[in-house]
Amino acid sequence: MFQANLTSVTIFFFLGFSHYPKVEVIVFVLCLLMYLITLLGNIILISITVLDSHLHKPMYFFLSNLSFLDIWYTSSAFIPMLANFVSGKNTISFLGCAAQMYFSLAMGSTECVLLSMMAYDRYVAICNPLRYPIIMNKSVCVQIAAGSWVTGCLTTLVETVSVLQLSLCGHNTINHFACEILAVLKLVCVDTSVVELIMLVITILLLPMTMLLICISYAFILSNILRISSVDGQSKAFSTCTAHLTVVVLFYGTALSMYLKPSAVDSQEIDKFIALVYAGLTPMLNPIIYSLRNKEVKAAVKKLLFRNPFSTVLISALSNIGASRLI
Repeated sequence: MFQANLTSVTIFFFLGFSHYPKVEVIVFVLCLLMYLITLLGNIILISITVLDSHLHKPMYFFLSNLSFLDIWYTSSAFIPMLANFVSGKNTISFLGCAAQMYFSLAMGSTECVLLSMMAYDRYVAICNPLRYPIIMNKSVCVQIAAGSWVTGCLTTLVETVSVLQLSLCGHNTINHFACEILAVLKLVCVDTSVVELIMLVITILLLPMTMLLICISYAFILSNILRISSVDGQSKAFSTCTAHLTVVVLFYGTALSMYLKPSAVDSQEIDKFIALVYAGLTPMLNPIIYSLRNKEVKAAVKKLLFRNPFSTVLISALSNIGASRLI
């Protein structure tokens, strides 16, 4: 059988949604809208956390990191796809595919760690409020954020290099709309058991293990909230966690369905639509979820609007679109 080393391939072709021409046009329009809303919402969220001194707190520092991650992740997945649809080529170079595979997976891996650290931040804030400023000081927050980035980037480097060293069966057509690592792995014609084992170990560390940390944090949070005597106090404590829990459910729900599904369930078409939700819908909803019930964010947005009336139209459009999608 003819075998070609992966590094000898100079170009890849995407099938995308070409089997469904009508759906392809709809997907393009939806992805373009999701991408623009994601950019707008996350840029606004990063801007207000930087400009408003009232938001210079650990929670919003991590939230700005999350927004930056979402911008990078959505851009790495959607920009090549949108560009290919406009040009009609549906191709990507080997280096472009390697870069897209690395950055999209690195951002997703980093987000897993960051969300678990954000849960720890909520645990300290609710269970140790008096010591919170001391425990979660600026230095600790920077170290936590840097550790999340380093963990996500290094684990992804191991996975990406492992896959790129394998050989193909002379095929360079990816049945996906992006260089998703599992889709590229299906082109390999040699034994992939070692690579799959490496990916499984890393996936378990980044998904179930971080989920366990989140569950433990919220178990302590719930126990502490139930000991609060006043209803208002309980409501306020719950409100600080609602947004984070919603984001966790959205992110981990789609991630688990992609990377830890049973081997018997193998539908590439379903995987494509799950990837759209994972890459587009979740990053788009994150800033909306964090701002809808957050009084501090709303107040910061009002200040920003007061300083720059031109942005009123953009914020209003974002809120209306986000509200309609959540309904």
